[in-house]
Amino acid sequence: MVGLALLAGLAAGCADSPTGDVPGKVDVVATTDVWGSIAAAVGGPRVSVISVINDPDQDPHSYEASSRTLLAVKEADLLIENGGGYDDFMGRMISTAGNDAPVLDAVMVSGLTAPTGGELNEHIWYDFAAVTRVAEAIATKLGGLDPDHASEFAANAKTFVAGVDRLTKAERQLGAAHEGAGIAITEPVPLYMLEAMHVHNLTPAEFSAAVEEGRDVSPRVLADTLALFSEHRVELLVYNAQTSGPVTEQVKAAAVSAGIPVVPVSETLPPGTTYLAWMAHNVARVREALSQR
Repeated sequence: MVGLALLAGLAAGCADSPTGDVPGKVDVVATTDVWGSIAAAVGGPRVSVISVINDPDQDPHSYEASSRTLLAVKEADLLIENGGGYDDFMGRMISTAGNDAPVLDAVMVSGLTAPTGGELNEHIWYDFAAVTRVAEAIATKLGGLDPDHASEFAANAKTFVAGVDRLTKAERQLGAAHEGAGIAITEPVPLYMLEAMHVHNLTPAEFSAAVEEGRDVSPRVLADTLALFSEHRVELLVYNAQTSGPVTEQVKAAAVSAGIPVVPVSETLPPGTTYLAWMAHNVARVREALSQR
C-alpha cells in the first residue's frame, strides 16, 4: 500500500491552478483519474478537473490527504467519488474541508449491488453500462451548476456514450467468438468486463479475495491456482499490475511458463490516455490473447 503525501496531479481538462479554482469554469474534483477523465470528456472546456490519484504505479486503496488536496476539495463545485468502499478518503476530506458541494457517488448511480451472500465488486468502471449511467449523471450535475451550457454537457455525454457503446459491441463480438473460454485473474478488478465477454473465471475465489484484501494465500489455494496453468485449464491470465506482490508474480510466472498469455490491467489510466482509449486497449488485448489459443 502506498500513502500519497502530495496531490497526485491534474487530469485532462485541468487548468493551471493547483487547487482547481478556475474562474468561469465548473471546478470538479474526482478521487481517481478514471472518473476525472470521464468528467473532462463530458465537461469539455467548461470544466476544470483535478484527479486526486492518477498514477498507475500507485495503489488507490490507501491515501493520505495533503493540505493542497484538501484545498482543492474545499473549492470544488462538484465532487466525484467511486463509492462502494473504494475511496472512503473522499468522505473524510469533504468533512474536513467543510464543502457542501454536490457529491456524485458512481456506485450509487450505477445501480450495481453485491450478489446474494457476496460482496460488491467496486471496480465498476469496467462495467460499460455503469459508466454510461455515470457519464449521463455527470452531465446532469454539470448542467445544474452551469445551466447556460447544459445542452453542451448533454451533447458531450452523448458523444462519450457513443464511444462506450462501441466498446460494448466489441465485448459482445469477443463473447460470441470465445464464449466459455476459461480464464484466470489475480484480482476481481476486470471481472465486469470479462463477464460481459462470457468467459469463465476459474480462479479460486479464496485466491483473488486474499490478494485484493492483502491477506496471505493458503498453500492449498495457491496450489489450486497454479494448477490452472500447469494443467492448461485456462486460456488467459488477466493480471492487476497495479498491486502485484510475490504471490501474484508467482502466478504470472506460472502462466508464462505454461505458454498462457498474460494481459495486465490497472485501476487508473495509463499516462497520456483517456478512458475510452484505455478500455479499447484492454478489450483489444484480451481479444488478441484469446485468439492465440
